[in-house]
Amino acid sequence: MVFAQWTKLDLHRSKNEAINVLVRLGKFLVIVALVVTVGAQWTVLQTVAWATMLANDLRTQSMIEAMTHTFDGKHPCCLCKAIAAGRKSEKKSEAVSPTFKLEFPPAQENFILIAPSRFQLVPQADIFAESLPQKPLLQPPRGFFV
Repeated sequence: MVFAQWTKLDLHRSKNEAINVLVRLGKFLVIVALVVTVGAQWTVLQTVAWATMLANDLRTQSMIEAMTHTFDGKHPCCLCKAIAAGRKSEKKSEAVSPTFKLEFPPAQENFILIAPSRFQLVPQADIFAESLPQKPLLQPPRGFFV
């Protein structure tokens, strides 16, 4: 009997956790889409490449030598080369994409708007107030707003 109560609680809890996971996943995917749209993935990858290069160089060199070797641009790692190639290919695909011109058909020169023969301005009604059948039983507290 106690076991049945726990399973109900666990099932309810797991549904809430599943919803929370899906919400977080959705937010994460939106962030990833924004990063890729802006092109910041190259910056993130370059940061990872530099951190990896610096960590590898610090094993055998001093701090100053490792930083110079990492950031001088003369000693790129294979990830840095792949990032440079990816940036170049992305720039080429942007340059090649054609721009479309919007062409509209020519309009008649004598464009005339004709008013309707019967026009009636409908008065705006307060729909919310009319939908209430009677006044509320309790008035709202006034002490908080005064």
